[in-house]
Amino acid sequence: MQTLTINTSKTPSGYSASCDIIPGWVVAYEGDFDGFEPYVRESIDFYVECCQADGTEYPPILAEKDVAIRYRFDVQSLLNHYQNIFSLAALQCITGINQRQLWHYAAGRSKPRPKQAEKIVGALNHLGKELVALSV
Repeated sequence: MQTLTINTSKTPSGYSASCDIIPGWVVAYEGDFDGFEPYVRESIDFYVECCQADGTEYPPILAEKDVAIRYRFDVQSLLNHYQNIFSLAALQCITGINQRQLWHYAAGRSKPRPKQAEKIVGALNHLGKELVALSV
């Protein structure tokens, strides 16, 4: 199974997406992430249908029905996406980055250096693996 990476950003009222292999393709959705995922798939299907109708080439991965979609968030969007799940205090504990700096990243006042961004993503991935290991 192939994986398609979707660049995802949290907006004030929903989410937006783009994809490096689909030039000019942008999706904006108002609502929660649960509704965003099927909306993205529908948009990709529509893009493929339009390309087929026009005789335009498109990346073959887009026509696969069992393609896995991976949503890649920037740090600001990632922090905002999980703001109702993790407090900044909890994120400080798992990342080692102080709350004030995390707030600056979440608010868009500053962007983390690549090493800091990797630290945040790595800590959340580690937490996820720990939670999965606990499941019965």
